[in-house]
Amino acid sequence: MRFVALLTVLLRALALMVLATQAQAEDSVLSKYIAEIAAPDLVAGATGFGPISADLAVAPVLNGEDTIGWAFVTSDFVGTTGYSGKPIHTMVALGLDAKVIGVRLIKHSEPIVLIGIPDAKMKALVAGYTGLDLVAEAAANGSGHELNIISGATVTVMVIDDSIVRSGLKVARALGLGGMKPDVAVGPTVELDPDAVAPADWMGMAGDGTLRRLAIDVGQVNAAFAAGSDPRAAERPEPGQPDDLFIEMQVALVSVPSIGKALLGEGEYGNLVKSLAPGEAAIMVVGKGVYSFKGSGYVRGGIFDRIVLVQDDVSVRFHDKQHKRLVAMTAPGAPEFTEADLFRIPADAGFDPVKPFRLQLLVQREVAATEKAFTTFDLAYQLPDHYLRKIAAPAVAETAAAPDETSAQQALWQRIWWDKKVEIAVVAVMLFVLTVVFFFQGYFTRNERFFFWFRIGYLTVTLVFLGWYANAQLSVVNLMALFGALVSGFSWQAFLLDPLTFILWFSLAAALLFWGRGAYCGWLCPFGALQELTNRVAKALHIPQWTLPWGLHERLWPLKYMIFLGLFGVSLMSIEQAEHLAEVEPFKTAIILKFVRAWPFVAYVLALLAAGLFVERFYCRYLCPLGAALAIPARMRMFDWLKRYKECGSPCQTCANQCPVQAIHPTGEINPNECVNCLHCQVLYQSKTTCPVVIKQLKRRDAASASPAFVGHPNQIHNRKDA
Repeated sequence: MRFVALLTVLLRALALMVLATQAQAEDSVLSKYIAEIAAPDLVAGATGFGPISADLAVAPVLNGEDTIGWAFVTSDFVGTTGYSGKPIHTMVALGLDAKVIGVRLIKHSEPIVLIGIPDAKMKALVAGYTGLDLVAEAAANGSGHELNIISGATVTVMVIDDSIVRSGLKVARALGLGGMKPDVAVGPTVELDPDAVAPADWMGMAGDGTLRRLAIDVGQVNAAFAAGSDPRAAERPEPGQPDDLFIEMQVALVSVPSIGKALLGEGEYGNLVKSLAPGEAAIMVVGKGVYSFKGSGYVRGGIFDRIVLVQDDVSVRFHDKQHKRLVAMTAPGAPEFTEADLFRIPADAGFDPVKPFRLQLLVQREVAATEKAFTTFDLAYQLPDHYLRKIAAPAVAETAAAPDETSAQQALWQRIWWDKKVEIAVVAVMLFVLTVVFFFQGYFTRNERFFFWFRIGYLTVTLVFLGWYANAQLSVVNLMALFGALVSGFSWQAFLLDPLTFILWFSLAAALLFWGRGAYCGWLCPFGALQELTNRVAKALHIPQWTLPWGLHERLWPLKYMIFLGLFGVSLMSIEQAEHLAEVEPFKTAIILKFVRAWPFVAYVLALLAAGLFVERFYCRYLCPLGAALAIPARMRMFDWLKRYKECGSPCQTCANQCPVQAIHPTGEINPNECVNCLHCQVLYQSKTTCPVVIKQLKRRDAASASPAFVGHPNQIHNRKDA
């Protein structure tokens, strides 16, 4: 009875912990950070904050007993994310006249501070939004201010700008600040007319507004920079005559059937329709001149940072997965353009094709070795009236049901998976090939030279494709996030948002039952591949290889387990603190950021790789917490695939001496916790020049075949035992 009572108490306590965690997760971001920010640090002259409003995530900013403004966090109102894929949390205070009276960057996960841009510089830029007039921004559709850009952080700054302006407009309208009126949900009055017909040629579409054009000459660009706040920009004018063409852009909404068919042709329009998910739209952007509207930023970061689509409070920045180059246009009379591209507008962006929008072009100019100045130009677009038809007002106003969160998340991860279909296919092929090799390892390891180059090629693909291209590097942070999700409420959607990581973890879970942790650590870990490939180069350069004494080696094994247990313990108290300590993993620096990081991180990785030149896979052997975490469940594997002779370990020590990670005991047993399944021992198992057992068997066979007594008896029984 005492046991039952104790169990009941524990279950109740666990339930209370889970409920508390869920309740905390449902709180606003403002409630999490407002206690960490002193009111005078946000707004000069403020004495404190009032209680957070029950129906809106805002808190009054007080001066004594008077309310002088309202504070909020941008991520409570907009979901704009940066390179990290996580929101940038900025606390903003609006005055009663809808002007920004205080702003502070409180938390972000952007890698910008890791590549030479001080965090203080970002905070200073954010603080510069103090004084922004949101009434003017509403009148200018969010473009009533000059955008200040930090070189090297263009996209991140634009994300911060977008989140401050859009969330500020929402709060100002909701509270009626500055005389702004709250948004009133009004049903649409027009819709796309499916029977609309587009003009037959390019000139006709340009004439009726189906195509919209923006032409900028060199003189206009120089005048815009001369009127800017940075005098250095005016000192470096664009070369050429004032009336020389700088850029010409034309835009059309090609997801409208008649426009898409007229401009792209039936075939290309059909391909476009197949690529669009429900609720998505697409625009065609063409251009020519000395300035590119695409630039090269999307190649490095995957984001087109020179153009942004703006519609009311909605802004859309296009990623490389939403882009397709247009080979040709079928409209008669189409001019020649140097750039022609299609861009998909995601369904969750809130874009309405019947409403006006603008494509904002960011023009940059170098003003110093590492600094640039920026100015913007707008290309306005609105569908001509003949593509629209009026909707009769309903007799009774009804509120359309918004899609539930589960459906929205499902649509999101499905779209992400579709966008990464090529990468998914490559990973699937890699996993299939590796599975075949493991199942038929005796065949693949028969030829030592073939297997050597096969492994080198596979590791190269792992490093270059999985690591540096796809960033599919698993981390102990993933395990801590999984544990946190199990405690606070597990959701598949959260893990499906990263398809390659999900596939690798799922395949790793299956591989643990068959082969242990080595299937991932030895073949699919990009940093492990980097270590082994650099060690191969070291061997080719005759750099001496060190073999640690077995006693020392055996006592260094537990280090990685202690590191993992320490990180896991910290994660129980603070996931964020555990993520900081997880920098013991060099994966982010070497693989995700490709060594573009602050020098202490790069020096740490180089030190590990340098150690690996002398001791193969030094980090994997002694420091990797992920390897330690995988070794624990790997004890449950069902099969022993690695073949051994009874002579292994007694007296033969060939495999133990040649094991790249010293995973074979002097007594001959393979330690599955340390084995990376490189299959080198299986190559030696069949080697006719290295394995003493095989050599002895061959000599016996040759002697037997040469003996007259065994003529006609070619089949011999070999002294062989598979463990």
